[in-house]
Amino acid sequence: MATSVDQARIHERLPLLMRRAALTRGVRAFFDGRGYVEVETPYAVPTPGEEVHLQCFRTELQRPDGRRESRFLHTSPEFAMKRIVAATGLPTFQLARVWRNGEASALHAPEFTMLEWYRPHADLASLMDETEALLRHVLPPVLDRTAGPLAFDRPFERLTMAEAFTRFVGVDLLAIGEDAHALANAARTVLRENETWEDLFFRLLLERVEPQIGRDRPCFLTHWPTAQAALARRDPADPRVALRFELYADGIELANAFEELTEPREQRARFEVDRARRISLYPEQNWPLDEAFLEELAAMPPCSGIALGFDRLVMLAVGASRINDILWLT
Repeated sequence: MATSVDQARIHERLPLLMRRAALTRGVRAFFDGRGYVEVETPYAVPTPGEEVHLQCFRTELQRPDGRRESRFLHTSPEFAMKRIVAATGLPTFQLARVWRNGEASALHAPEFTMLEWYRPHADLASLMDETEALLRHVLPPVLDRTAGPLAFDRPFERLTMAEAFTRFVGVDLLAIGEDAHALANAARTVLRENETWEDLFFRLLLERVEPQIGRDRPCFLTHWPTAQAALARRDPADPRVALRFELYADGIELANAFEELTEPREQRARFEVDRARRISLYPEQNWPLDEAFLEELAAMPPCSGIALGFDRLVMLAVGASRINDILWLT
């Protein structure tokens, strides 16, 4: 039974929570209207992902015969959803609960809701078009924000990472390459102790680029350096960049998307690099490769996929400043 404090907090947030429920219905209606299949994938899995810095929740599966096996609460349903696409060729979506240990801030909770969808035979530009259409479907044409109106009835800005670094950092990111000292010098900053190129890249992105984009209309930040390709294809027109975008609105990163890599050998090689680095930094974050995913990846059709933080979308819609304001229980 809820305490009086819990009851008061729920009652106080109820108008925001009802708006959350309406947004959930709107999302499902949007994908139903486009022929998507809603899927459900396991939450407790042998391999939670291969990201270097995400910390996972560990649990244990007990078999009826007494055997015990490690399981992890997934950080994303990505691997499982791609296996479904590979098996069926169908466009799929999921409103999934996901877990990332050690995360807590105004925009982060250790347990949250991810909206992921995968569309076969869609390129990155098509996925951006569809993402715009989704946000226009579930949000009003203009949101009144403290910093001014945020328009969804205008075309979203599309800005490559190279253009963003030229405009806001004053450097030619791709010409410099993965040279931390050269990037620091060009950006007129001091390289911190033990700071890698990746660390500096994200520091400049966080401090100089993100505050400048998505203010009066949402912005797709596209074509990331190949060092940040993750599970994205390299751009055939420029192998220095990967077919990846992130979506920003009102200073909030809403989504991360890839034109998906479907070559198993290259994906395995990337995983091995990430695994070695992760285990060197966090020895306890060790699990087997998802061999089923790698085996079935070759059958996956050309596809683009996206992970959108549903809680952050709700925050944007209702004007909440903290993620806890739009969660039923915290």
